[in-house]
Amino acid sequence: MDTRFTDGNTVYCQHRFELPLDHNHPDSGSITLFAREVVDIKRQDEDLPWLVYLQGGPGFPSPRPEGQSGWLKRALQQYRVLLLDQRGTGNSSPITHQTLAHMDGKLQADYLKHFRADNIVRDAEAIRQQLGVTSWALLGQSFGGFCALTYLSFYPQSLSRVYMTGGVPPIHGHPDKVYQATYQRVWDKNQAFFAHFPQAQMHCRKIADYLIDNDVRLPNGQRFTVEQFQLIGINLGRSHAHLPMYYLLESAFVTCNGKETLSYGFLNAMLAEQAYQTNPIYAILHESIYCQQEASLWSAQRVREQYPVFNYQKGAPFYFTGEMVYPWMFEQLDCLKPLKHAAEQLAEETDWPALYDADTLSRNQVPVSCAVYAEDMYVEMNYSLETLQGIPNSKAWLTNEYEHNGLREDGERILDKLIAQADYIANTTR
Repeated sequence: MDTRFTDGNTVYCQHRFELPLDHNHPDSGSITLFAREVVDIKRQDEDLPWLVYLQGGPGFPSPRPEGQSGWLKRALQQYRVLLLDQRGTGNSSPITHQTLAHMDGKLQADYLKHFRADNIVRDAEAIRQQLGVTSWALLGQSFGGFCALTYLSFYPQSLSRVYMTGGVPPIHGHPDKVYQATYQRVWDKNQAFFAHFPQAQMHCRKIADYLIDNDVRLPNGQRFTVEQFQLIGINLGRSHAHLPMYYLLESAFVTCNGKETLSYGFLNAMLAEQAYQTNPIYAILHESIYCQQEASLWSAQRVREQYPVFNYQKGAPFYFTGEMVYPWMFEQLDCLKPLKHAAEQLAEETDWPALYDADTLSRNQVPVSCAVYAEDMYVEMNYSLETLQGIPNSKAWLTNEYEHNGLREDGERILDKLIAQADYIANTTR
């Protein structure tokens, strides 16, 4: 079967690999990994260096490009790009409530333990070997940056460059410290949003009160609650999302037979905001991306108790939450309900292997070039800078020009700057 096609400027080639579910026990079963090779049509026959893109999340597939634009346009000037669907996402043995339906909670939890960054990196390393690539560069966005640092910890000899955007993680400590920082960032973003759109607070309280007083259903039949409404605050950490968010709030109600009710359009938009429904790894493994030999114990929920302003009551100000996962989501969100027992087991799991090797990182020789966003609501700036202090041959471009989604907003410029920064590191350490 021909797996190659072109849009006239770019050549796309699909790859599939059969890899172990558990790399430590290769005979315990296998999964399929999907990756798309992308190269400029004029350079397809050249022996170009490779760049692997690691998507944010966890739990989301690699981009499906529609031509040369953004960061990909810059990358194709000098790289052959591999867009890897991380295990459990896209076309790589995808994990959904449907694909896990035949398992009970314990089997689901045991299976899902294999879908963190350590095994994502083992997959990429196995693919590198199968493709016969001596070494390659990485571009990690958000959680993809976490994966890149894991790769750098355990297979530094396989890497020529590491680029990270909004994705330098803390390598020590419990998830609690992460959420103590990010709740403060979310609070700051709320303050800025409501200061910029004074009417938004009134709209939010009206919506929240209506949800308290009425049984409101989303288009999939799921009851819509205040807690779910608060989740759209995840958009507060993205560039150019505040105005569309306000427009959505001001048009939330429609009058039917003389009575106001939440419109179908608004409710449909709220359902579309619940990415956890279609990408359950994003919910079920979100806290575990910070765990090494310790349990998360529903960290975001526990730390939230230190910030009672996020628990809305009538008559009080309304505040959105951010990128946090809560146990009630597995009771309220239809597609997460079948995964509740697995989520509970994983929240109590203590046997998480190490994701980083501080000693190896302290002796790093690979140029590491990072965009660190000063006002990042998702990945705390101070923790990113602290991590980079322990990694020689690394350099941060600290900027407040972009939010967490900077690579999507202005990828060509950002990647160009990171490539130049990495070249500088390489040239000054020879």
